[in-house]
Amino acid sequence: MDMRIERHGEKAVVVVSGALNAAVVDGFREQVHAWMKANEKVTQYVIDVSAMDFIDSAGLGVLIALLKRVTERGGDIRIAGLLAKARVVFEITRAFKIFEIYETVEEALRAES
Repeated sequence: MDMRIERHGEKAVVVVSGALNAAVVDGFREQVHAWMKANEKVTQYVIDVSAMDFIDSAGLGVLIALLKRVTERGGDIRIAGLLAKARVVFEITRAFKIFEIYETVEEALRAES
């Protein structure tokens, strides 16, 4: 898994590529939390998963934990670019009911909070 975070004004885009699974969730969590601490004014996040080819229950769990942390700060997380394989995981677990899902990062950034 590779990950980078880009700031777009008062919003952030977390770009995830590769697999978000049990082997990498700790590193993902640590990187995102460190970035959040350094950028406390950012409360709106878009998780760009258009290059993520796999997610397991641990990966979904870290996204849900991140959503909880962000909403406690008055923010929100949106998912963008969900591919077919990952979309199945979101549908089976009904995670699509707790995340706002957009086709593109641009749509997610434009959506009203």
